[in-house]
Amino acid sequence: MLQEINKFRLIVSVLICQFAGIIGSVFTVTSIESWYAAIEKPAFNPPSWVFSPVWIILYTLMGISLYLIWEEGLERKEVKVGIFVFGVQLALNILWSFLFFGLQSPFYAFIEIILLWLSIFLTIILFGRISKTASLLLVPYLLWVSFAALLNYRIWVLNP
Repeated sequence: MLQEINKFRLIVSVLICQFAGIIGSVFTVTSIESWYAAIEKPAFNPPSWVFSPVWIILYTLMGISLYLIWEEGLERKEVKVGIFVFGVQLALNILWSFLFFGLQSPFYAFIEIILLWLSIFLTIILFGRISKTASLLLVPYLLWVSFAALLNYRIWVLNP
């Protein structure tokens, strides 16, 4: 039987994730046409216009995932732990934008994106113990961050 959707929690969950994206974009927007345009990038670097729609979709999926876990009840220890780790990965997501675009440091951003990847992976594991759907909704995010890590690494190598 389908559970009734708590629209308030769903909207809050998605907005939290979209807000993280907005914070990260503050650092990105200021560098995209200046510093980022001027550095050498690998041949597989997507055009800049691709990133915004991809991230909007990913943050939406992340928000739905968070909602599904929240709906399982904050009184449950595994829900609290899962949401905490989710919050850590969300903070690391913002930090990556600051390091890469704000500080213009592909090296520090690469070190940080490894931590981000690990925290997303851990979130998927923890969410999977509570809701398989919530866990699966984060897989595209992990795949995109895997690609971003490779891209970040190649940019670091190309721009020592």
